[in-house]
Amino acid sequence: MLELLAILLCASMLASALLAVRLSSVLAAVVCAGLSSLFAAVCYVLLAAPDVAMAEASIGSGLSTFIFLLALRRTGYAKE
Repeated sequence: MLELLAILLCASMLASALLAVRLSSVLAAVVCAGLSSLFAAVCYVLLAAPDVAMAEASIGSGLSTFIFLLALRRTGYAKE
């Protein structure tokens, strides 16, 4: 059961990463990249690495996505 969950998480991480690369909207690509990082954090929890998962969730998913969204807002790309 745990292996199936890990496979589903890895597949959704790959799907969101591919969406981040292929989408034409910059805002949607940033959100998909943050989602991919969040899936990676959950995978780290399943692999029994909670400290790495917390760092990935807070810095990789939270802070990086926030900084990208703030930069998009300041440059005017978020209005697309």
